[in-house]
Amino acid sequence: MIRRDSFPDGMALDAAPLWRITLDRPDKANALTEDMLAQLLNMVREAQTHPNLRALVITGAGEKVFCAGADLDAARAGLATSPLWEALSAALADLPCLTIAALNGTLAGGAMGVALACDLRISVEHATFFYPVAKLGFLPQPSDPKRLVALIGPSRTKMLLLCGAKFTASEALAFGLIDKIVPQSALWSEAQNLAAAAIAGKPEVLRAIKSMTPSGLT
Repeated sequence: MIRRDSFPDGMALDAAPLWRITLDRPDKANALTEDMLAQLLNMVREAQTHPNLRALVITGAGEKVFCAGADLDAARAGLATSPLWEALSAALADLPCLTIAALNGTLAGGAMGVALACDLRISVEHATFFYPVAKLGFLPQPSDPKRLVALIGPSRTKMLLLCGAKFTASEALAFGLIDKIVPQSALWSEAQNLAAAAIAGKPEVLRAIKSMTPSGLT
């Protein structure tokens, strides 16, 4: 299930300056099915049509896992290589508003692309980060290695993708994979604090600033 909230509370989606999208399947580590992935992509594409939207936060339900990537049964049925993953990353990266991945727990597998495509990544301290494509026999999403290299460099990218390394939150922060570590109880409030200036500003200025800020991709 994918849940979407608008803020201030109760404001219509097309007028709200802030959206929160929650991956809401905590009993299955918020792993994504094909329907969930398609729903998430549709929500992000819808966000592109609302000029008043200044910030979008993606988080997960529960206190252990942001997202374990693809649901295992769905992955075996072909979801692991679905073009939906890359379409979602591209749609997120193309949003003119501020995008924040508020990582409430572990980030793994294909879900890495969701976080990498956001402007900012904040994380709780107990989160771990891994991308076991080599072990599972899959290629990463095409844009993920480029985004990883831009953030953490080629060697650490190879540690994740080729060696199956698991990074702690402290290591991820030191390497540049995430931007801040916050207590679990403060994750949402910190995301709102980071979005405050964007929400207070003019949408056209926000879009211009994003267009002036290189992503590091070539």
